[in-house]
Amino acid sequence: MVFNALMQERQTRREFLQHSALAAAGLASAALVPAVMGMEPVARSGQPKLMLSLAAYSFRDYFKEGKGTGTKPVDPSKLIELPRFIDYCAEQQCAAEVTAYYFPASVNADYLLNLKRQAFLRGVPISGTAVGNTFTHPAGVRRDEQIKYVKQWIDRAAILGAPHIRVFAGELQQGSTKAEAKKFCIAAMEECCAYAGQKGVILGLENHGGIVGESADLLDIIKAVQSPWCGINLDTGNFRTDDPYRDLELCAPYAVNVQFKAEIWPRGQEEKSPGDMKRVVRILRSAKYQGFMALEYEAAEDAWSAVPRLLKEMRELIAG
Repeated sequence: MVFNALMQERQTRREFLQHSALAAAGLASAALVPAVMGMEPVARSGQPKLMLSLAAYSFRDYFKEGKGTGTKPVDPSKLIELPRFIDYCAEQQCAAEVTAYYFPASVNADYLLNLKRQAFLRGVPISGTAVGNTFTHPAGVRRDEQIKYVKQWIDRAAILGAPHIRVFAGELQQGSTKAEAKKFCIAAMEECCAYAGQKGVILGLENHGGIVGESADLLDIIKAVQSPWCGINLDTGNFRTDDPYRDLELCAPYAVNVQFKAEIWPRGQEEKSPGDMKRVVRILRSAKYQGFMALEYEAAEDAWSAVPRLLKEMRELIAG
């Protein structure tokens, strides 16, 4: 009886130690991995830090292949491909946002690795990439195709070493309400963010019209997504609201990437007007933003003349 009691005590003690070790391991893991919860404002200590980048989309008229190419007559001598864009970013001393639209149709791992190598050797950080997707489809084939597409680019971003992908929500689909479209988008974002987290890539949902044309709708979605690998890709020229700068202020605390546009177009205004770069930088600094501010040029002046000037202005402003 004494022997049995002793063995039972030892077994109980062994189980206690095993459970204690598992609990300690769990606490250690929790300290390393962000808790799964709805998106909160990004907690950033220290001073704001803005880093300069350039979106390949700025030269959309000049890429030899990809989305929208060949729609505008241009000087053939000015046509480029992504390796030349990397060299241009090196010349301009900025990071590169390599928009997915301008990769060759035959893109494979070798192409991605060679581009990554070139960027490293030229001292050009790859700040991210950007895709054109739609997350407002209900469950079904079309939704599955969009999720598959984004996951494909998550894999490619991981190979490139790109830490961020700009994604869209999308337009309201026929037969759906905005509330339903938001739920569809949230579900798609959660699935893609879960996959992105395994690859170390953050997805930034852009204020790109559609169901996120207003800051309140965008924030509704962001705050509902259960993933630490989600944030806002804040486009400074995309809010066509009564007070776009106020919308930027509301969204800036959730920004994981910023795309600066040279123009802004408030609601009720007949045409675009120059964006207030100084005000945008003040908004970002007030939110303690620490990350890339990529020029995404869309104005009428030729990109080859406008982009260097705007990059110079941005560099001087964010350094001040």
